Amino acid sequence: MILQSFLVSVNARAQQPPLLPEKTVSALSQELSGETAKRNLEFLARLHRQRGSRDFHTAAEFIVTRARDYGLTDAHIEQFPADGKIFYGTQRSRPAWDADFAELWELGQKDGQWVPVERLGDFQAMPVTLAEDSESADVTADLIDVGSGTSEPDYAGKDVRGKIVLVSAQPGGEVEALAVEKFGAAGIVSYVQNQPNAWQGEDDKLIRWGHLDSFPKTPTFAFMVSLRTARALRSRLSRGEAIRLHAVVKAGRHPGFYDVATAVIPGADPTLRSQEIVFSCHLDHERPGANDNASGCVTILEIARTLQKLIAEDRIPRPARTIRFVWPAEVEGTLALLNGKPELVPHILAVVHMDMVGGGEVTKSIFHVTRAPMSLPTFLNDVAEAFGEFVNEQSYEFAATGKAAYPLVAPEGSKQALLAQFSEFTPGSDHDVYECGSYRIPAIYLNDWPDRYIHTNFDAAANIDPTKLLRAAFIGGASGYFLASMGEAEFESVMSEIEIRHLQRSATLLRRGYSLTAGNGVEEVGALTQTTLLYEAQLIHSVEPFIPNRQWIDRGRVRNPLEGLGVVRKPPTGDALLVFTRAVEPKGPLSVFGYDYFVDHYSADRARSLKVLGYEGLRGGGEDYAYEILNFVDGKRNAQEVRDAVSAEYGPIPFDNVIEYLRALESIRILQVKK
Repeated sequence: MILQSFLVSVNARAQQPPLLPEKTVSALSQELSGETAKRNLEFLARLHRQRGSRDFHTAAEFIVTRARDYGLTDAHIEQFPADGKIFYGTQRSRPAWDADFAELWELGQKDGQWVPVERLGDFQAMPVTLAEDSESADVTADLIDVGSGTSEPDYAGKDVRGKIVLVSAQPGGEVEALAVEKFGAAGIVSYVQNQPNAWQGEDDKLIRWGHLDSFPKTPTFAFMVSLRTARALRSRLSRGEAIRLHAVVKAGRHPGFYDVATAVIPGADPTLRSQEIVFSCHLDHERPGANDNASGCVTILEIARTLQKLIAEDRIPRPARTIRFVWPAEVEGTLALLNGKPELVPHILAVVHMDMVGGGEVTKSIFHVTRAPMSLPTFLNDVAEAFGEFVNEQSYEFAATGKAAYPLVAPEGSKQALLAQFSEFTPGSDHDVYECGSYRIPAIYLNDWPDRYIHTNFDAAANIDPTKLLRAAFIGGASGYFLASMGEAEFESVMSEIEIRHLQRSATLLRRGYSLTAGNGVEEVGALTQTTLLYEAQLIHSVEPFIPNRQWIDRGRVRNPLEGLGVVRKPPTGDALLVFTRAVEPKGPLSVFGYDYFVDHYSADRARSLKVLGYEGLRGGGEDYAYEILNFVDGKRNAQEVRDAVSAEYGPIPFDNVIEYLRALESIRILQVKK
């Protein structure tokens, strides 16, 4: 049955687009414009869009104006106070931050006077040279090289009090705590390198976006310089040369707001109109922040323009459900929205989230269609993968032959094949909020990784490919529009997509199962089997909210490919039998932006001692395990089943690591043991 369905589906796929009528696919492909998206991106990339800042508000107003121009309904800005005291679930609101002026000069002697000789940092010309959350200062001081600056030995034998320290790490966190709070440095100059990838350090002109602590004990300032500049400074200091700097900063944190731009396309069906499909991104970032994440912002704006225009012209039907578009600050803005307007949450059926979707050849970006975590089985990912595969096939056919029915090529863009990767869950953006155990709202996550220029002054509009924007808009727009329109008539086509990918996932499961058996991990195969079979069954039933009146049966679709591997499970005992439930409040993931709820309530020293946070599995690290352990807590799984589930997702982890973390969460009242 499954193999026959698979062959029929593959044959049909070769002849026509998936899920949507060809007329609709044709209308979307003709109307979506990578150039229109990029023109909007070029405006956003001029703004230093830090959360709560004047430039962020300007960006939000631009989005709302565009949405109104495009004919969307209820386009406006929601505002949520942010003063450092108000909490939105697990997010302590970070005060707004603005900068008016900042310069860093090297001084030299002339006629017995110290005079400026070289400007090393200039906020007006390049805002990224001033670290976020810097405070006002006017300091003249010598520069001291302290290496990474993240441990006390870096400061041994060096008097940094009243000096400016040169460090290779991010200026916030350990550097700020040691250099400024403990040893009395007046400020920081950082040449931290970009996020790890194959190109790290290759371009020594890059200046990375820097962060200071949002809630510092001792406010300070930090400037960011390139590796090239830092090498020259370090070389001179190593020869015993004195370097004197003058830093002037007019900036600071202040009570403000999280602005969240939003607009809707109302649904057509009076009985389903209250249900919403949300298109999400994040509007905040340093200037230029083109791929991260002006690209996601303008792509969902282009989807909004296209859908509204096609509906108004009767070229596609108005969807049954409402489509909402939101442009918040990353993670913290989403938490403010969902906690500040909790009445929205019950209506959201699904999310299409875009964070970096425009990287061209120069950025070395690879486009990903990323699945939800295993704690949240959902057919949404099969829908997105169906459209992603379609674009892969069509774009490759065009690149290879010069002909394709739907090449999805922008006139000003590239022509190469998309070659999108279909990836298992990776965290790191607003989808973490929607998909966490507090909300369990499934999301499609579209993203580029790696990107050689992420978080640097070279993340520029010139690097953005209109063809990539167009293709991301098509995959996301087609997926979201299908979900907003989906009803009884789409049941069989959706089930076919699920079956195709069930076979693909089964192949992956087989590889993992045999690998565990070869490594004498037979019992781990049982954990893998139990979790994945439950996952597949729940994935089928995730269709239910979209087609609530159907008589639901599994129809024998889920199979166990690991039968016959001699799996033997030991029954759980003791703490393994404990069943935990999550407290209703606070809502959200525990590690958010600029604030860590878990560390703040459990203490940093105790958190560092937890084995799970330092654990490295086969596919994930400590933060991945911690995120999913909490998400797998559902009041039904016992502790052993939670451990087995997260082991199936990321690789085997000792039970003791898991129960220790569950008990830690219990101690700060995030969890409680079910009686």
